[in-house]
Amino acid sequence: MIVIKTREEIELMRESAQIVSKTLGMLAKEVKPGATTLQLDKMAEEFIRDHGAEPGFLGLYDFPNTLCMSPNEQVVHGFPNKNPLVEGDIISIDCGALKNGFYGDHAYTFEVGEVLPETKKLLQITKESLYVGIREFKAGNRVGDVGYAIQNYCEAHDYGVVRELVGHGLGKVMHEDPEMPNYGKRGRGKKFKEGMVVAIEPMINAGTHRIKHHNDGWTITTLDKKMSAHFEHDVAIVDGKPQLLSTFDYIYEALGIESNEEDEFRKK
Repeated sequence: MIVIKTREEIELMRESAQIVSKTLGMLAKEVKPGATTLQLDKMAEEFIRDHGAEPGFLGLYDFPNTLCMSPNEQVVHGFPNKNPLVEGDIISIDCGALKNGFYGDHAYTFEVGEVLPETKKLLQITKESLYVGIREFKAGNRVGDVGYAIQNYCEAHDYGVVRELVGHGLGKVMHEDPEMPNYGKRGRGKKFKEGMVVAIEPMINAGTHRIKHHNDGWTITTLDKKMSAHFEHDVAIVDGKPQLLSTFDYIYEALGIESNEEDEFRKK
């Protein structure tokens, strides 16, 4: 069942999403060669609690950490560990926060030092596909419109679009209806309505779309061991149009990046 949010509830969700955004911004300068994902995880937990929220992932479905940390060929759901990051790595950091009874949940794939040009392109195209999908999240459109847009954009660059893992509705529970695949056909699936809130999150592989589930029950990697990128935003339909609740602005500020990519989706 899709849970429609009031304007007041959307503002509470924005607050939760912004705590996640600030957490990722805080981590941006700490993602560098020699840092361990376990160190970053502890920093994130402290930061979230200091901002009056609870880590959204910690204990959820028995997950043992605050962050899902997925380097290189790991797609999502990786465990933080003591292995130091290495120059040329990429790392998807997926973070959640719970405040005022509502979840925020979004992700960014960071470069560790200097990465190869083909790796940088994978990240660029994946992030661009996120906004291509968000443009289709508007009243009257359907789930398949978002999935088609993302799939078409990424496959045009010969990348693999993961099928088994999808975005989702968001609210008082982490995963609500509807599921939001990154593939699909136009005009198919549930119709979008005013007040819907979803997490749209392309998971795009440099090679095959096929993945491997590991025995720990969480870790997922690309089948061909090529790189995978992951970007995620929380989005609400307000006045019929997509409006971002999360932002990458704090990341860009920390890294000295100028961007206007979010301007069309900001609160008016």
